[in-house]
Amino acid sequence: MERFNDIKSLLAAGWVQGAISPALLVVLVLIIEVAAPGFLTSDTLILLLSNTAVLFILAAGVTFVILIGGIDLSIQSVASLASVILAQLLPQIGMLAFPVAILSGLAFGILSGYVHVRLKVPSFVATLATGGVVAGIALWAAAGRAITIEEGGRENTAWINGTFAGLPTVIWIAVAIGILAFVGLRYTRFGRHSLAVGAGEPAAIAAGINVERTKILAFAISGMLAAIAGTILAARLSSGSPNLANQLLLPAIAAVIVGGTAITGGLGGVARTAVGALIISIVRIGMTFVGINIFAENVVFGAVLILAVAITIDRSKIAIIK
Repeated sequence: MERFNDIKSLLAAGWVQGAISPALLVVLVLIIEVAAPGFLTSDTLILLLSNTAVLFILAAGVTFVILIGGIDLSIQSVASLASVILAQLLPQIGMLAFPVAILSGLAFGILSGYVHVRLKVPSFVATLATGGVVAGIALWAAAGRAITIEEGGRENTAWINGTFAGLPTVIWIAVAIGILAFVGLRYTRFGRHSLAVGAGEPAAIAAGINVERTKILAFAISGMLAAIAGTILAARLSSGSPNLANQLLLPAIAAVIVGGTAITGGLGGVARTAVGALIISIVRIGMTFVGINIFAENVVFGAVLILAVAITIDRSKIAIIK
């Protein structure tokens, strides 16, 4: 009976934690609507969703890694490299440049996972090092400058900048990725194993779960989605750059944590990350309306991230905070 009550309390805590973020999103939208009447128009909301799409794709990838109790600090470098690859190859091989750029992200994601799992390097160190390598490759490949997609290559990016059924294509891409990620986490063996690993790695090993494979797959997905985000950025801006996504790491991680995914792993999901990404975008828009300097964004995101981690961290899993 006592065990049953413990399970009920955990479920209740998870439900409450999951409800906080949607409530906060509604409150933020209402505050901005009161401060700037007319915010809740179809055009503004479509623009908001379009601007949130790339952030959500990046954050969705990080969600897989955070759910297993890790962190991926290489996503901004992977996204930037993918943008450089796309910008360079589009005029030469056309649409094939997209899978090449995305596969580069998959490869570096697997590399991060391999370094973390096989070499027993903490995930933040493994991905920080991988990110440094990727950033160096991007700088070398682009000769340290932005690469404008030539006229012949822009024809192959028109579909990303277009619309479908009245909505920008980038929104549909984010929705498709969100649905696939949600189904993958909720209804597949990999998703169940990821949550189990994040909830307690020793118990997952005792249950016969292949922890190493699960972790490498999580990092591979994170790298692949980061590359997809980078190709979308390049297509929308008609250029690739080794620094293109450098400002997106902190907002992406903040979106995951603010959405309600526990930094210690085992609790959360992509649906929560979608809400978190919208909250981050709303905060950014609110800062613009209030008149806060755009260069102070990372200060705000850092403060939000500290607060979110302090609220969501499961201290029972960490005997000593260090």
